[in-house]
Amino acid sequence: MESFKKKHSNIKIVNVQNNEAFWGNKKYALTLGIKAAKNEHLLFTDADCKPVSLFWIQHMAQKFSTEKSIVLGYGNYKTFDTFVNLLVRFETLLTAVQYFSYAKLGSPYMGVGRNLAYTKSNFFKTKGFINHIQVKSGDDDLFIQEAATNSNTAICLEEDSFTTSNPPLTLKEWFRQKRRHVSTSSYYKLKHKIFLGLYFISKLLVYFSSIVLFFFMNWKLITPIIIVYFIGLFLVFGLSAKRLQEKNIVFFLPFLEIFLLLFQFTIFISNTFSKPTHWK
Repeated sequence: MESFKKKHSNIKIVNVQNNEAFWGNKKYALTLGIKAAKNEHLLFTDADCKPVSLFWIQHMAQKFSTEKSIVLGYGNYKTFDTFVNLLVRFETLLTAVQYFSYAKLGSPYMGVGRNLAYTKSNFFKTKGFINHIQVKSGDDDLFIQEAATNSNTAICLEEDSFTTSNPPLTLKEWFRQKRRHVSTSSYYKLKHKIFLGLYFISKLLVYFSSIVLFFFMNWKLITPIIIVYFIGLFLVFGLSAKRLQEKNIVFFLPFLEIFLLLFQFTIFISNTFSKPTHWK
């Protein structure tokens, strides 16, 4: 970084000194960086992320306005020909569809640190991460929970504004990562916990009731209902996948959704009996 700084005068290095109270805390490091920043508009990504184009900053910055002080972007994962990669990217797409949709409806509840922007004023108005500084993760979603409103949040869906990063390569690695992510949801506002929980429960009910009704009722009555459900599923995720450049996911939708539901249920059970302790 010091060598890089010599070539670019606009680079500013902030050294984070060891602090027992905030040992290994990303939020502490981010806070020091934000305090050291001289400009009002801040754009964030993670150390393992890379913008997909040279216009990343331009597109994200254009979404700021007098009213909009938070910009939610999309961060995808690199594509590999493995089932785990397909599942990881589907879950990433689903999460994006949810948080973009909620923001568009005036109820933003999260963003991803891989691609997120907000103003310095908003950060200090919200008192930064102080209310959840003890939680290792949540520098993105828990901050948005406190700082975002129905009028100050914009979304950026231009393809050139995306960032990309290396995905978890194994189910074990991804399971550990998602356990940490899901653990922050207990700090969400009640309305968001209810709606997100209802989404998960409704999906379980759709598949469970379909199986039961298929065997105990006339299959000719149940089959059209299932077909209509999957048509809706393909339409919603097909259009979203096209917009977010995740096209090959669509062909495996039913299988991916069922597997993800089982995977998320396993995470819920695991987090109920023990809390995740690993950062990655």
